[in-house]
Amino acid sequence: MSDLVQLMPAVILAGGLSTRLRPLTQDTPKALIEVAGHPFLWHQLKLLRSNGLRHVVLAVGYLGERIQQRFGDGAELGIRIDYTFDGPRLLGTAGAIRQALHLLPQRFFVLYGDSYLTCDYRAVQDAFRGSGLPGLMTVYRNDGRYDGSNVEYEDGRILKYDKRNRTPGMRHIDYGLGVFDRSVFAAIPAGEVYDLAQVYQNLLSTGNLAAFEVQDRFYEIGSPEGLRETAQFLKAAGNVS
Repeated sequence: MSDLVQLMPAVILAGGLSTRLRPLTQDTPKALIEVAGHPFLWHQLKLLRSNGLRHVVLAVGYLGERIQQRFGDGAELGIRIDYTFDGPRLLGTAGAIRQALHLLPQRFFVLYGDSYLTCDYRAVQDAFRGSGLPGLMTVYRNDGRYDGSNVEYEDGRILKYDKRNRTPGMRHIDYGLGVFDRSVFAAIPAGEVYDLAQVYQNLLSTGNLAAFEVQDRFYEIGSPEGLRETAQFLKAAGNVS
């Protein structure tokens, strides 16, 4: 794939404590859990590269040095990897992105370190650019199947988003892939603990959040059940070489 069709870089949020997967993550960061013959991050990076991404910033915390030792600068997979570390305390998902801004251009993707998302990244990027807004959330018609639905979505617009206070109209779910302008996170004071869900809600309340509905379900390794499902999917897809 030529440089002309590269996509904007991505921040992968991989700094959590992964408590739901203990004891698997007692001494191993979630990104390095073996899934279908490889560390999960290997699968994630291969997927991103196949979609045209060539630069990833890994926002790491818990056992993050182990991830850096394993993947280095990304040359093994033909993708450039930079790293930022939370430091002595976890900064939250948005706080970690704020800390990574010096490594990022004006616009970038954001996804979680435990998700495997097979959507059309170029279509998502195009929708973000076409919106003219500083943030975009991808959504999926979930109907409570794979996790609790948390988005009211209608006619291409997000009407409500809330992870805690669910409503009967919430049939979609935050898919786990966002696109942002750096100004969204530059407004957060450096070193402050801040959550990405709050960033989304702030953007929504001010009319600054675009939406893109994806058709492919998400896979994740944040829970034992999700880990089993994702391993089965990757093996069936032949992503083990």
